[in-house]
Amino acid sequence: MSDDHTDDCVCRRRFNTTLVKSALALPLAGLFSRLAGAQQTPAAPLPAASTSGPTSLHSKMLDTGADALQSKKPIDAMSEYLNGFHFYADDMGRQVEANHFCTHLSEDFHQCVIYDANHAHAKLIGIEYIVSERVFKTLPAEEKRLWHSHHYEVKSGELVAPRVPDLAEHAFMKDLVTTYGKTWHTWQIDRDKTFPFGIPQLMMGFTQDGQANPAMVQNRDERFHVSAAAQKKNRADIPMPTVDPGANAWQSGKTVQLTLIEVPVKNLKKT
Repeated sequence: MSDDHTDDCVCRRRFNTTLVKSALALPLAGLFSRLAGAQQTPAAPLPAASTSGPTSLHSKMLDTGADALQSKKPIDAMSEYLNGFHFYADDMGRQVEANHFCTHLSEDFHQCVIYDANHAHAKLIGIEYIVSERVFKTLPAEEKRLWHSHHYEVKSGELVAPRVPDLAEHAFMKDLVTTYGKTWHTWQIDRDKTFPFGIPQLMMGFTQDGQANPAMVQNRDERFHVSAAAQKKNRADIPMPTVDPGANAWQSGKTVQLTLIEVPVKNLKKT
């Protein structure tokens, strides 16, 4: 597809979105204002915060109004969706599926938000920064310990771009195979699906066969109608890169991980 055609499609998509929002803006602006100022009956207190279940009509109308009236440029810039798997840097037995929604900020840098699923009520569980091999080689040794390589995720077929044609996905994976990622999960979804207890945790990626839970991969493949095994064959011609020894520090049997400690507050101003 030519660049001109792609730009034209993007422009038309944005124009259509703008047109719809403009048509909705006037009536929703009044509704948004009235609902925001209306007296609301306080909801009954809950014993704990709930992250699932239906929202009220009031909330739905406010959300609809905000969606029609506000721009969300960082979200609109997300152009890539990848599905893969992570494990906790200090415990390979804790493995989770990760749905990445990424923005390509430059030729050397991607930033991704990670959800537990790809639907409207998915839970935001983390972030990942992805850098090129060129950038990674310039990082200090201590920084490299926080990063993992993508060579195996790509070559094994475990990392997929759902619904992207094989030819386009192959080209995309060829670019990703030499990159490195730094991933923090802010919700330990494998321990509690109802609330993001605890502190962020450093995550890593697999580097060889036999590490990922096969049932987890098979379940993903069936839901997305993809095949990691087929993708592995399709990517056989992608050259295997030489991985920087500073990455994947967990392979030594030692890693770094966040822990919660109490520290004094600096520059504290009391009023």
